[in-house]
Amino acid sequence: MDKLQCFFLFIICNLICRCLSDATDDKRQVYVVYMGALPEGYHSLYHSNKLQEHHAKMLQDVVPRDTSLTKALVTSYKRSFNGFAAYLTNQEQQKLASHEDVVSIFPSRTLWPQTTRSWDFIGLNENVIRNSNTDSSSNIVIGVLDSGIWPESESFNDQGFGPVPQKWRGVCNGGTNFTCNKKLIGARFYSSDTARDTIGHGTHTASTAAGNYVKDASFYGIAQGTARGGAPSARIAAYKVCQGGCREADILAAFDDAIADGVDVITISLGSSVAVDVIYDSISIGSLHAMEKGILTVHSAGNNGFSPGTVISVAPWLMTVGASSIDRGIVAKVVLGNGKTISGKAVNSFKMKGTEFPLVYGKDVRTGDCDELAGSLCSTDCLNSSLVSGKIVLCDSNSGIEEALNAGALGTIVKPGQVPDVSFVVPMSASVLIASDFELVKSYINSTEEAKAIVSTSESMKNSDAPVVASFSSKGPNPIISSILKPDITAPGVEILAAYSPAAPVTDYLKDKRSVEYSVLSGTSMSSPHAAGAAAYVKSAHPDWSPSAIKSALMTTAWRMDPTRHKDAEFSYGSGHINPINATNPGLVYETSREDYIKLLCSIGYSAESIRQLFKDNSIDCSKFKKVDSTNKDDFNYPSMTVKVAEGAPFSATFSRTVTNVGLANSTYTAAVDKSSDCNITVDPQTLSFKQLNEKQSFVVTVKGDRMKSMVSASLVWSDGIHLVRSPIVVY
Repeated sequence: MDKLQCFFLFIICNLICRCLSDATDDKRQVYVVYMGALPEGYHSLYHSNKLQEHHAKMLQDVVPRDTSLTKALVTSYKRSFNGFAAYLTNQEQQKLASHEDVVSIFPSRTLWPQTTRSWDFIGLNENVIRNSNTDSSSNIVIGVLDSGIWPESESFNDQGFGPVPQKWRGVCNGGTNFTCNKKLIGARFYSSDTARDTIGHGTHTASTAAGNYVKDASFYGIAQGTARGGAPSARIAAYKVCQGGCREADILAAFDDAIADGVDVITISLGSSVAVDVIYDSISIGSLHAMEKGILTVHSAGNNGFSPGTVISVAPWLMTVGASSIDRGIVAKVVLGNGKTISGKAVNSFKMKGTEFPLVYGKDVRTGDCDELAGSLCSTDCLNSSLVSGKIVLCDSNSGIEEALNAGALGTIVKPGQVPDVSFVVPMSASVLIASDFELVKSYINSTEEAKAIVSTSESMKNSDAPVVASFSSKGPNPIISSILKPDITAPGVEILAAYSPAAPVTDYLKDKRSVEYSVLSGTSMSSPHAAGAAAYVKSAHPDWSPSAIKSALMTTAWRMDPTRHKDAEFSYGSGHINPINATNPGLVYETSREDYIKLLCSIGYSAESIRQLFKDNSIDCSKFKKVDSTNKDDFNYPSMTVKVAEGAPFSATFSRTVTNVGLANSTYTAAVDKSSDCNITVDPQTLSFKQLNEKQSFVVTVKGDRMKSMVSASLVWSDGIHLVRSPIVVY
């Protein structure tokens, strides 16, 4: 190639790159423009309109004159906090980012759902709930930000409910043929035309948190019992933010509405695959303003827990919930022709009509186009329909279920995927076996010319190991704020029976045309509404408690979990497994104040200017707060204590904390430390004496060690002989 050809090639490449860059810059997408708290005094309709005008003016200053503002502006946040969402190019959002009123601007990501007996397991049985203060609990409103709700479900029947609480300021805007009642008192939708749930997820989470008593609920007879929520007397307000995916612009709009509508607790079981900075995350932003208005937001930890640091809910004002098992498991047994019975995992509602059926291996009944490996996996289009009809097929992959279904097999036995400890709903007679049991079936097939088997309908079994954190439940440490332990707590999230939308598919398999009113789901999506129901239960007992007091009560009274069964220890389960009964009488609580949050944000590097915008407080001065990581001195008043230190070096950390007496007026608490051999932990003072309720006392915990190897896991317990107030201590 000569020099002239090289020159022309250089020019052409530059033109192409410039065109591609221009195309990227010109492409419009939805951005969230977050502007912090409402200006002081901005709470009337007049001021709301003024804010929207201000948002339109800001937009007008950056978009071309020929752009329609009504099409560019997606929504204004003006009821509970300040900001808007708009269609912007990259250049336009950069211009807006420099505006003095803007705290942060970020693309509106699409988040996803984090997809009976559980309440009895955690101690909140029917008698306890029926004997509680139902008048107080019926004034509690739980806001559910999810995929909508099925209003006709028996779980949301309003029989026996009194008038809607006078404090309620919301609306029933559910769309055509959608009716609210005295149980389901509010509904809104965003990027949709109805609040009706066609996915099933929102109906399931709403009924888990606050569903009514429904006797003999089951999934085709499986997990049969009384379905109910943790706060069955509470009211529900449904905010539909998901239609397939869940746009962050809509999530913030729902927070804006829910806070102004007057909810008491918010549950949100949505998230992305990775955590992001709290001022660039819709759930962190919305929940911050909810906290400012006395509303606790309960959030799912995430379903990507196969490695450390995967927790997606990281803000300290959020209550982050991991998923754990309950004492009722669901199994699908396989009975082989040689009489051996093997228990597998599946929610299998299908009954085989007979005693035994031919059992074949996928590689032996494959089509001519597939090799042995593809056949053994039961890969797509690899099973010969004529050879599998009326037979049970053994597949080396759980993805083989779909191929067995499409090929017309009678049933299938498969290996587990990434989540071997959970039973999922299957679209045909199927059972998922652990590797060793799967090999037994394979050996049996090889030992006889006429292998036979039957896959039984699923049944419930006693799970004596519970509670155990599910493998999928996202783990700490906190990837954004290292000094805050996440998750905060765990709650039931494995094989949970709750209400479902009859319009929603029961599984993701196209050939599965079933419709149900109750279904079994697993995920931190299920654990979050459990914790929200528990929070509502505590709030009904203590209506004047702050979000941080309720959160502290749930954390410090949680059941301690076995660290020998969880390699990630507190990074799996936080403070432990939720215990709502004890949480109503915790003895002491850790109140986290607005100043605590400001101090923390300053100490981890946020600018004073941004924090002033967040709280609309011009007096904030970050210069007086030291960086957390440079001193290892933690005075953020949180119920758990966590610090990250240098590996292999001597370490020292101090935690200053203040507790408030909510137990007995005259009481003395003594400190006990569950010590670790890797460090020395001291508490000063070792006793706290109280003379009255709501009195505050402070103390300091010091942790020292010669060399950090991996993780120090210990705990501090304050006791007056009646109450046990436990805080985990983690150094890593």
